Amino acid sequence: MKKWCRRILTGILILGILGGLAALGASLYVVKTTEERIVAPEAVPVENWDCVLVLGAGVRPDGSPSDMLYDRVRTGLDLYHGGAAPKLLMSGDHGRSEYDEVGCMLGLALEDGVAAADVFLDHAGFSTYESLVRAKEVFGADSLVIVTQKYHLYRALYIAESLGMEAVGVPADLRGYAGQFMRDIREVVARAKDVLSVWIGAEPTYLGDAIDLAGDGTVTQE
Repeated sequence: MKKWCRRILTGILILGILGGLAALGASLYVVKTTEERIVAPEAVPVENWDCVLVLGAGVRPDGSPSDMLYDRVRTGLDLYHGGAAPKLLMSGDHGRSEYDEVGCMLGLALEDGVAAADVFLDHAGFSTYESLVRAKEVFGADSLVIVTQKYHLYRALYIAESLGMEAVGVPADLRGYAGQFMRDIREVVARAKDVLSVWIGAEPTYLGDAIDLAGDGTVTQE
């Protein structure tokens, strides 16, 4: 019995090591295949981008944005005002009435003078993968400028390009963020997970009717 227990534990250990190595390999692949598509705001290629996609992040209990979310929105607004794209697509978690990332993002945009018609909200951007799939399948984005922190951009760009979209990424690192070391560790696993999601063609939680980015964004703000 002891011999079998040792064999089982050894097998589990080996599988764990192999899984870890596979995750590291996938993470490295994601970084190396996308790093050249990360650019400074002033270096965004002049093209007919469909939108600036701002990915969601945490909202505080009082409804105010976390530092990471604020910096993502601020960077996205600067790109919009600079003429990078005619529309903003803000994607985040609004799965519960008491938690609303996209509503918070919209408020910041309106306070900054952006026309409501130019802001599209994706209330079902529950993950990076779902945000990118929905940007393509629901909002019809074929080309986009993605805004998030740099550690997160590699994965977002990998997903976008795997879905056939043209994309560049602009980092929103306007300050240091507490807990970044643990985010970097979790991101290795997240990259591996999304490589698998792309490979199997995983479906998002929701799709829904098509929304034309050339139209009026207020239809998404109700």
